[in-house]
This record gives sequence, structure tokens and C-alpha cells, in this order.
Amino acid sequence: MRVGRGERTANYVILIAFALFALWPIATVLVSALGADDTGAQGSSFAGLHLGNFAQAWDIGRFGTYLRMSALVSTFVVACTVVLSVLAGYAFGCMRFRGQTVLFYLFLLGIMMPSEAVVVPLFFDLRAIGLTDTFWAVAMPQVAQSVAFGTFWMRAYFRSSSRVLVEAARIDGASTRRILWQVLVPLARPAIVTLVVLVFMWTWNEFLIPLVMVTDESLRTAPLGLAFFQGQYTSGFTLLAAGAVIVATPVVVLYLFLQRHFIAGMLEGAIRE
Repeated sequence: MRVGRGERTANYVILIAFALFALWPIATVLVSALGADDTGAQGSSFAGLHLGNFAQAWDIGRFGTYLRMSALVSTFVVACTVVLSVLAGYAFGCMRFRGQTVLFYLFLLGIMMPSEAVVVPLFFDLRAIGLTDTFWAVAMPQVAQSVAFGTFWMRAYFRSSSRVLVEAARIDGASTRRILWQVLVPLARPAIVTLVVLVFMWTWNEFLIPLVMVTDESLRTAPLGLAFFQGQYTSGFTLLAAGAVIVATPVVVLYLFLQRHFIAGMLEGAIRE
């Protein structure tokens, strides 16, 4: 069916309107971060752009420490989530065992249960075993949350994977482990990259768990550090906007670097026969 010129124009107008609606807050923050300091402090500028705001926010807000902590937590959570999700997704998607359906529904509870509902009892449980105010108190709950979605995601992929390749590998004498890591995982790269981007984004932006689990300033993640930066170190919006840009940059860079694989992973289920 051919699409008329009027319909095509209307589609572009609607898409542009939604794009402007989504990009306007981002542009506002970026322009504010590059503007003159509204607290009256004078910083270095280049062609009217006050790039010194980023250096000032970096030094005042100690974002180097917070970004390092967020990078460590995000890397750990992504690595654990991907490995565990691939194993669990393969088990639920390609294998048959007793209690499979019940166990899978238990995994789905991790998706349906919001962190706000479990963070308080989780805090007391971790405090009872002496893990609060540690790296593990920030990372492990997020691993548990992410594995629930990762298992669901990878199970859907493995269930739609080619049965012909699996059967051919079994005929050639390949073990279950070899079929997973040498046959299915290489083909699942778009799905795995999509999982990496999503989990990294969720972990990097997580605010509630670090807020509840840690009080040590050296263990604060970037979003938590940005919140304290707003209240303790600055009353102006310019440096706060610069800090927000600093915190958001790693996620944007990762997405731009992996966007081709991310989009392929999101669309692969729609085009798979």
C-alpha cells in the first residue's frame, strides 16, 4: 500500500513534534550548563560558552569519586546480570525440567515488585549480616532486580532461536554448554547488547537503593551525589545543570556507541521468522 504525500507529511510533523517535546528539557539543561554562573562567580568562557562551569562543578561536587563508584557498580551489575541471565534464559527457553513454570513465575516477581516495596526490609536484612554501607549493599540488590528482567529477555530470545542449528549441533556431538556458548550466544549478540545498555542505564540512574543502603560519602553513586550537590554545595541552577550533564554523559556515550546493536536487538523479535 502506497502512502500518500499528505499522510507522510503528517507523520513527519507528529514525529518532529514529539522529538522537540523530548529534546527541549535536555536542550534547556545543556544551555544552562554552558551559560553564565547565576551565582555571580566568574568562570572561563570560550566564544560565549562557559566551559569552566563543568570544571567548577566537578571540583565542588566531587563528581570524580561519585562517577568512579557508579562505574564500578554498573560494571559489576552488568557483568553478573548478563552471565546469569544467559544461563537462566537458556535453561528456561531451551531445556525442560520439573518445576520450570513455577520457577519462571518466581523470576517474574522480580519484574513486578517495585524496589520501593522491598527496600526497607532489605535494608534490615543486610544490616543484620553487616553488609550495609558497603559496595555489596549497593550492587547486589540491583543484580537481583536486573537478573529478573534479563532472564525474561533472554528466555524470549532463546525460545525463538533456530531449532535447526541446535539439532545440527547435537547431531555433531556438541554438549549443552558448547551449544550455548559457541552456537547460540554469538547469534544473540544484538539481544545481549540491548540487555547491557538497558541494565547499565537502570543501574547508573538508580537512586533509591544507594540512598538507603549507604551513608559513607565515598560510596555514593553519581545520581545520589548530584542530589547532595544540589542541596549542600550550590544554590544556583547553572552548576547544577553542569553536574547533571556530567552525570548523564556516560549513559549517552554508551548508547551512541552501541545504538546500532541496541536497535537491532529491540527489533529482532519483530522480524524473526
